[in-house]
Amino acid sequence: MVIQLLVTVIMGVYFYTQLKRQRQSQPAGRRESAREMDNLRKMRAISLSEPLAETVRPQMFRDIIGQEEGIRSLMAILSGKNPQHVIIYGPPGVGKTCAARLALEAAKQSPGTPFKPNAPFIEMDATCVRFDERAIADPLIGSVHDPIYQGAGPLGVQGIPQPKPGAVSRAHGGVLFLDEIGELHPIQMNKLLKVLEDRKVQFESAYYNPDDPATPRYVHEIFKNGLPADFRLVGATTRSPEEISPALRSRCMEIFFRALEPEEVTQIAYDAARRAGFSMSRDTATLAGRYAACGRDAVNMVQMASGVAQLENRSQITREDMEWVIESGHYARRPEQMAALENRVGAVHGLAVYGSHQGAVMEIEAVTEKGSGCVRVTGIVEEEEMGGGGHTVRRKSMAHASAENVATLLHRLGYLDENTDVHINFPGGVPVDGPSAGIAMAVAAVSALTGQPVDGAAAVTGEIGVQGRALPVGGVPAKVEAARKAGLSRVLIPRANEMERFLEADIQVILIDTAQDAFREMLLPAACREEETGALQQPAAFAAAPLPAAKG
Repeated sequence: MVIQLLVTVIMGVYFYTQLKRQRQSQPAGRRESAREMDNLRKMRAISLSEPLAETVRPQMFRDIIGQEEGIRSLMAILSGKNPQHVIIYGPPGVGKTCAARLALEAAKQSPGTPFKPNAPFIEMDATCVRFDERAIADPLIGSVHDPIYQGAGPLGVQGIPQPKPGAVSRAHGGVLFLDEIGELHPIQMNKLLKVLEDRKVQFESAYYNPDDPATPRYVHEIFKNGLPADFRLVGATTRSPEEISPALRSRCMEIFFRALEPEEVTQIAYDAARRAGFSMSRDTATLAGRYAACGRDAVNMVQMASGVAQLENRSQITREDMEWVIESGHYARRPEQMAALENRVGAVHGLAVYGSHQGAVMEIEAVTEKGSGCVRVTGIVEEEEMGGGGHTVRRKSMAHASAENVATLLHRLGYLDENTDVHINFPGGVPVDGPSAGIAMAVAAVSALTGQPVDGAAAVTGEIGVQGRALPVGGVPAKVEAARKAGLSRVLIPRANEMERFLEADIQVILIDTAQDAFREMLLPAACREEETGALQQPAAFAAAPLPAAKG
């Protein structure tokens, strides 16, 4: 009895001491919590003015300038009874994120849509998605907080693993927007593809016991049937389609947002100044449009210029302010697409695509000289690499192969003899690659050899075969649009590209089957320099070797 009494007294003293310590620590903890909450309220009471880029963020589709076709495609994919996953390609600062957010709100109002009025829009940047290969943390897919990890909580103390939802589950019933999806880690990409296919997230844990009665019912349900993740993915990227995972592309529809034209960037700059509370002339806004590469650049330029005006207590942004911003920021002037319209010997307008499907008019020039019947081309990519995975193949570039086809054709048709060389050049300093300048090179070479000027109001694109056929090429709509904006009146394209959709109708599009068709349409009589036109005079060897018609 004495021993039991002694043990009871000791236990009582121990628990009394622990309870006293707990009571003493609670006020200190409450004081610390109250102090931190007070600091948090003070921080939230302080806020700076909203950046101009946030102020001018589009609130409606009509505020997104220059992307009518892309927005229409996005709405066609997300609205309706069966919305699909989608990847948006385009340069930065053209409205991809805003369009995706507005598209979901519009889709909620469409008849038969599966999106509920409270459908979420979860936005993440794929370049910043942090994850742990041990599945301790994964904000995109979700993770399991096993009991052994610090901070497992009351359930962890009981040895119960706790599934933690990621962005794919928070986007359930709505849209998950992944910016720069092309930068997503390959491991995360594979996990995401599995979620897109199953429309749920399956969790695993070595600590999960399906027969443990202490495990909550919802934890059993998650481990057994997965966590719902039925959403529509909208990925945005500045990369080209060839750089995106084929497995992801096969699960998504693809649309393209184009680069903004200078006049469209001008409008963005003008509207930004107005919404910032400053006046700015159209001439000053046009100056910003010539140097800003996208809408975001234009807004930043306006914000800096408005700061200069505010320092001098002015409410107007002057041209001098914008010129100072351009010089201070080292902005490069955007090239203007204006083609020379005079008829010249050995000079032809070719068409190219660069950047994010932007068309461009490029000049191709040719001269003849005494030699041994060779065709020399400068300004093109000489070699290119293909393949991967430890197996790389180097070959002549497609532009170089087109030049060889031109040389073969010129010899076969009798234009080039053994005493003459032709030098074809692509001026501009940027090496050209691709086969689409083949027909243009042939026209320039024949013009130089015969002395017949080329129609300066026309441009041509198309790959050339060794038999002289005009073969189809890519990017024709963008090329035709570039020719129209450069002031040209006619464009020659291969007949196989006739199904392409052209947005503008105020330029004549001529379909050609062979190089002979291009010579007939573009080469003028030798006596013609500016206004005169006439029938094309061809060498006898040309008529003796008729070219085969291309298959439609």
